[in-house]
Amino acid sequence: MPLFSKNKKHEVQSFILKLVNNNCPELEALIEGPRLDGRVPMVVVTLVIPVENNRPQVGQVFAAITKEFSTTGLSLVLSEPRGLDDVVFGFRWEARMTFVRGKAKHLNPMGGGFYQLGFRMDEVINVGDYPELEGLHL
Repeated sequence: MPLFSKNKKHEVQSFILKLVNNNCPELEALIEGPRLDGRVPMVVVTLVIPVENNRPQVGQVFAAITKEFSTTGLSLVLSEPRGLDDVVFGFRWEARMTFVRGKAKHLNPMGGGFYQLGFRMDEVINVGDYPELEGLHL
């Protein structure tokens, strides 16, 4: 074996380390400044129901995955830039659906045609106030 042959494992490790370091939320905080809320990376499936005229539009519901959560919000990963200002999220929790209303705060391109859409969460929805939500499930 030549003395200066490439170590393929080291090359892979070096690349992965650079990739993680350039996408690490802790390092982003150094650039953007400290956040008041910490973020927890967590991927779960949620229903996204757009709200128009203060009513959930169940005919426009779609499923998405989350990227991260804080105590006051979450971010989604979307395959297109959607104009979602006001939404209701549907989460499966303890064998039933829980619905939470959110307002969009930012939309950032991630590359490869994906976008991160961040929301501030405002209230847990009482399904009795919006009976159209009752039939929705994951």
